[in-house]
Amino acid sequence: MSFFRPNVDQLHGYAPGEQPQDSGWIKLNTNENPYPPSPKVIEALQQRIKGRLNIYPDPLATDFRRLVAERFNVDPDWVIPANGSDENLTLIMRCFIDPHERVVYPYPSYILYETLVQLQGGTFDRLLLKPDWTWDPTDAAKLIERAKLTIIPNPNSPSGNRWSDAEILSLIPPQGLLVLDEAYGDFADKPHRAELLHSERGNRIIITRSFSKSFSMAGIRLGFALAHPDLIAGMRKMKDSYNCDTLSLAAGTAALQDWDWMEANCRKVAATRNRLTAELRALGFHVPDSQTNFVWAQHPTHCAKEIYENLKTRKILVRLMGFNGVHWPDAKGNLHPVTGLRISIGTDAETDALLTALKPLLA
Repeated sequence: MSFFRPNVDQLHGYAPGEQPQDSGWIKLNTNENPYPPSPKVIEALQQRIKGRLNIYPDPLATDFRRLVAERFNVDPDWVIPANGSDENLTLIMRCFIDPHERVVYPYPSYILYETLVQLQGGTFDRLLLKPDWTWDPTDAAKLIERAKLTIIPNPNSPSGNRWSDAEILSLIPPQGLLVLDEAYGDFADKPHRAELLHSERGNRIIITRSFSKSFSMAGIRLGFALAHPDLIAGMRKMKDSYNCDTLSLAAGTAALQDWDWMEANCRKVAATRNRLTAELRALGFHVPDSQTNFVWAQHPTHCAKEIYENLKTRKILVRLMGFNGVHWPDAKGNLHPVTGLRISIGTDAETDALLTALKPLLA
């Protein structure tokens, strides 16, 4: 006997990347920033730990929202904080998707979207991407015609590519909303600053952001969404009363006050990313140009799973990812499910260790 709802019983839950609990690993599998957060974040946390932790935090995160609003050129009532951007995605699904309503998203992409849709009893449609990580406009138009939501991660995971504003706007459903997941936006060559919210159809766009990646705060769990105040007001009804704790809000507020630190880390990550891309291509990997803190690597003659397992024996973790349901041709024209390695950008020393380990595997 099961007491769960049928869609929960049937669900295959999302599996996060491995988090080894012992030491000695080079961890390049979950897109964490290899550099520490701003010293101001550490100072703010130390001060709050000595403060009144017996008192609930501000449920509206007033100071935090004010700083976000200033940075993104909106009013504070356009901002809602969350326990990581994944919570914002959960709130969005709970607010807008009833059973049998449809959500469209590009695929291969972030498969947590499917889990969240299924939890609501909704239906997802995959907008299949081609080997160059573009989609067919005719297919897209057919899918969004019947969608309540379109979700676009931009830049995309696992590919790291970024789509243009025109391509993004073309996916707004005629009778629905567009969710723009910008978890990796700060690593892009031209980061968004919420410009699309001020476009002609900006009142039908929700942008989600994370502090886990660019701000080096994956262990804190903090994110936020930007949208028209009418949408934010509805989402606020669905959030937990105190969904962001005192420590996470203090850390986020301090991080926003040291934006230069974050951007300096992003520049270091981008430089290492570009070097890793060139080195992997020299080893024969196919690597798309990335606008994130990771790269997607496929080798035409070596099995991704074998490379992953060999690296793991050397205590180097990368992310082995497979996307059944979409098939791309190999060099001989044979179709295969998309499988590859998503490799997070580490320090230069970690990158050197990865490359040193890869070279004999591919010899």
